[in-house]
Amino acid sequence: MAKRGSIANGVAVALTAMLTTSCMIRLPGPTDEDAQKIQVSRTVTKAKPDDRDPDVLVWLIADTLHTGMVFEYDWLLESGFIPPAGFGNPKYVTLSWGDRTAYQEKRLDNPWKVFKALFLPTRSVMELIPANWHVVEVCPHQRIWRKLVPRENGRSLATYLNHCSITGADGRPIVCGTSSWGGGVLLESRHSYYFPRICNIWTVQAIEAMGGEMNPWTAVTADGLIRQAEQKNDFEQIWWGGGKPDAANNRDGS
Repeated sequence: MAKRGSIANGVAVALTAMLTTSCMIRLPGPTDEDAQKIQVSRTVTKAKPDDRDPDVLVWLIADTLHTGMVFEYDWLLESGFIPPAGFGNPKYVTLSWGDRTAYQEKRLDNPWKVFKALFLPTRSVMELIPANWHVVEVCPHQRIWRKLVPRENGRSLATYLNHCSITGADGRPIVCGTSSWGGGVLLESRHSYYFPRICNIWTVQAIEAMGGEMNPWTAVTADGLIRQAEQKNDFEQIWWGGGKPDAANNRDGS
């Protein structure tokens, strides 16, 4: 009994330390050296460099618990994002992050897996999904927001996304499985997953990398993150979820 009590106390102390230390909620960020290693893509874009818009649209997607982001793929490439080998060249990509078991098995089907994912450091993945049509049509069951961000902020975003993955000998992220939907891939992440460092904290830091202002402690839940996205970062809701979009009510949501 005493041994069980000491184990419980040890877990309680560890959780308290995690919850009271700001660095524990965030994914460790890239160093200055990592940022300097980024090689901005010289591939031809659909518009001449001088003709490119100074701002680009980004999208925030959310269900009741989980959030992710959608980006223009060409923008990520020109900003220095390194994709896995053979990924292709879609118009958009959906990105999110989380526990590897939950993504690979599409669910957590017993209490032990739930407890392990939330309260013990576990392996994680970043999900990368291609899309070639309007974001609302790709994610009709998700709530969707969008905003314009400066094109130049793509470099810091690409640095953040690159640092989330473990790379192989070729310098590209390692693919460790297929995505939970959409024909994409799972990228092996260098970061551990545990509560409160969950998917929404990854999204917080993606928004910050694009110049946003977020408080991770009040963005652990999807709704808490969304409030900050709307009130502090001017994200505009363009879709309320619920299924197949009606083109007449799409509001050109892209």
